[in-house]
Amino acid sequence: MAVFRLALISTGGTIEKTYQPHSGELRNETSVLDHMLGQLELVELDIERIRLMNKDSLEMIASDHELIAATARTAAERSDGVVVVHGTDRLAESGEATCRAGRPEAPVMFTGAMRPYELRNTDAVQNFTEALLAVRLVEPGVYVAMHNKVLRFPGIAKDHAAGTFRRVD
Repeated sequence: MAVFRLALISTGGTIEKTYQPHSGELRNETSVLDHMLGQLELVELDIERIRLMNKDSLEMIASDHELIAATARTAAERSDGVVVVHGTDRLAESGEATCRAGRPEAPVMFTGAMRPYELRNTDAVQNFTEALLAVRLVEPGVYVAMHNKVLRFPGIAKDHAAGTFRRVD
């Protein structure tokens, strides 16, 4: 089997929040993705890490979504697939921005978590692992992989009541 070339773009979000003992807050201070990657068996996977930003997605503005979209599309030109780790509150805006620019050359898979990686009952590892697998199985397009589902943009929104994503069209 050939090595799969993956671009992994980190933008921050809840999945990467870490506990700050002096303030008692969970904040985007450092990336936890390398630690998560170190716990997984990633056979025949060549990962290019792109540390784009480390923001809570509630703090993102339109130019952040456009930067994420442009970075994902450029990465898709030189990779077999792209995974974008993103905060869930504004993930749909970045997914839609990526989708508006047309079909990417490789699959672009967004993922995140409702609970930080550092918490005992996190969904971070499940969602991240699902995204790493799903990006290898789908055709070029823009998707979100979370909670045992893969949904294709456009027309995806966060379902706050259910704590996941759903189709809205």
